[in-house]
Amino acid sequence: MAVKRRYDASGRQRQALRTRAAILDAAGRLFVRDGYAATPLTAVAAEAGVAVQTVYAAFGSKRQLLSDLVDRTIAGDDEPVALPDRQFVADIQALPDPRAKLTRYARHLAETHARQAEVMLALAGAATADGDAAAILAKNDHERRQGMAQFAAELVATGGTDPALTVEQVTDVLWLAMDWHNYDWLVRRRGWSTVDFERWYVRTTAAAILV
Repeated sequence: MAVKRRYDASGRQRQALRTRAAILDAAGRLFVRDGYAATPLTAVAAEAGVAVQTVYAAFGSKRQLLSDLVDRTIAGDDEPVALPDRQFVADIQALPDPRAKLTRYARHLAETHARQAEVMLALAGAATADGDAAAILAKNDHERRQGMAQFAAELVATGGTDPALTVEQVTDVLWLAMDWHNYDWLVRRRGWSTVDFERWYVRTTAAAILV
């Protein structure tokens, strides 16, 4: 009597992940080079070496493709792990000194901006004329402030922040300092090194919020 072999879907899943990554890579290149509005999904499919139906099957729409591209660029990977659950957050929480926390975050911030600056510039440009892009940019802005609210609460609880500042005000300072425009101006346009940028971030935020 023949024994039926158990179906192993792992190979198909790996291929689907590779295809998804190729489409995201292609979209990133084209959205940055040609602009979001000027890049049809047929061009993304051709760049990725897949059929346009494959792009729709993987993402459903051009808006979702852009949204997933922004999320992957910020996170650095396509893993379903929320930013608060990532290692850099645990590293920051383990540090006992607020300036040390700012220094660790500065390293994470520089690494993130190095990945995302071009994509965020393309997104901001698209948002001026495209409602979907504007909605994604607004969502990103909101999520960045939520993240800085959590960081502000962490710093205040650690101690050493200026007692004259509310948590909301500490959040505002952190939110302003971490904006990707700062990295674009200082590193990409003015030629600062990432180390210079990290030092600027720590000096600026420490002077504004720490005693």
